[in-house]
Amino acid sequence: MSSLCQDEKKDLIVRLRRIEGQVRGLQRMIEEAQYCVDVLTQVVAVRGALKKVGLNVLDNHTHGCVQKVIKCENEEDNQIVIAELMGVLAKFAD
Repeated sequence: MSSLCQDEKKDLIVRLRRIEGQVRGLQRMIEEAQYCVDVLTQVVAVRGALKKVGLNVLDNHTHGCVQKVIKCENEEDNQIVIAELMGVLAKFAD
């Protein structure tokens, strides 16, 4: 994640702390036996928030790390970084 600037890092940390609070809220909802639909709604919200963090990191990786390697025009390195990116995308899509 060396391509992230300080502002981007701060933003991601703030988002992750907010998500952490949402997860603690989910735990509390379960402990208090709250209505299942309300719990599931919060699960969806947490998943959406995590997806946004992942997309942000993926965007930074693509426009930073991947772009740097491709600019070097080393065919072997290009193939490696593209294969790695495609592997990450496949995992992210699940």
